Amino acid sequence: MKVIVISDNRMVTRDIHFCLKVRWSNVVVHSVAEGQKGIEMVETEIPDLVIVSSDVTDMDMAELITRIREFSHVPLIVLSEGHSDMDRVRCLEAGADDCVNMPFSPIELLTKVIVLLRRTWGLGFNFKEEQPISVGDRLTINASTREVLLLDKPVRLTPIEYRILLELVRNQGRIVSHEVLLGRVWGSEYSTEVGFVKRYVYRLRQKLEPNGGKPLIISERGVGYRMVRSE
Repeated sequence: MKVIVISDNRMVTRDIHFCLKVRWSNVVVHSVAEGQKGIEMVETEIPDLVIVSSDVTDMDMAELITRIREFSHVPLIVLSEGHSDMDRVRCLEAGADDCVNMPFSPIELLTKVIVLLRRTWGLGFNFKEEQPISVGDRLTINASTREVLLLDKPVRLTPIEYRILLELVRNQGRIVSHEVLLGRVWGSEYSTEVGFVKRYVYRLRQKLEPNGGKPLIISERGVGYRMVRSE
């Protein structure tokens, strides 16, 4: 597993490395102090996880996350110290997957990383060993680069839209219930928030079915959604 840590604090970087090494002995951790260099490294290295610390001084946290999300769906956790709830909300709205308060508990950080990676890739499922996934001759997902192509043209999705799409594609032809999508994408604590799913699936369909084209995602009223099966 490859991880990029964007932090101006060597002690924080060291603690993160130690924490991850306990769970993944072969983890490779790259660290960089400046936000701009971090963005460039994320783009060139294609990591499995990015951890951003609030001590980065050359760039606003929300801006840093927004710029990463312009080209990458990589799982991203923010380590926040001395920031208000509104600051953390801004980071989440910009595209961060989770926030952890500093000084952080190694057990808490490791647990959040494991849960996030499970939620993103699926328990025991290693996308990097898989071939690109196709739906008919229209839609292709290259999971190793997290690139989505519609009729060979790239589609820009938000992290949540991307995760919803992965769940549906992995279950082509089968109904995925609202509850399952909520648990896999947002977490079990959101299992009753059906409105979340409806709003994001609506946006996803607008991007994948432009101009009222043939549907890829079928709504199963009152139950969930189904991705059409490849012929």
